[in-house]
Amino acid sequence: MAGAPFAGGAATGAATGASPTDIASMPLEERASRLFDRVMRYGEEGKLDSARIFAPMAIQSYEMMGPLDTHRRYDVGMIDLVIGSADIARAQADTILRQNPTHLLGLRLAIKAAGAQKDAAARAGFEKRFRAAEAAERAKNLPEYGDHKSDLDNALKATKAP
Repeated sequence: MAGAPFAGGAATGAATGASPTDIASMPLEERASRLFDRVMRYGEEGKLDSARIFAPMAIQSYEMMGPLDTHRRYDVGMIDLVIGSADIARAQADTILRQNPTHLLGLRLAIKAAGAQKDAAARAGFEKRFRAAEAAERAKNLPEYGDHKSDLDNALKATKAP
């Protein structure tokens, strides 16, 4: 839940008028999800100092769940992008794409990382691969594609050939 309050710092319930939520008592998956949402929201709002406070907690929550699967690797890469670690995000994308060269989340993450690194040639190549793979990959109905549908829809709009 993106708007849920968290215990600690300026993100407590006191700031929102609600009682604080103890994230340490949450199941790891819920904790990671809430922290991911918080980091993404802070990134969208331009509150990078706040995003940088919550990013390590979010990444640690993902890592505590065990080896990163494709979906979690994408989420960690997106967190890395928000806090300015495009090289780490690119490494996450590379790992996803080594496992499945047409995985849409891997391609989306690679596009965003290449853009953050101002690597226009790599970005164009990943965009081309994304467009070529999009229909067949979406037909697989992978849960992570549903969870990140709006991001994939935005990627498709942004990568349309001129």
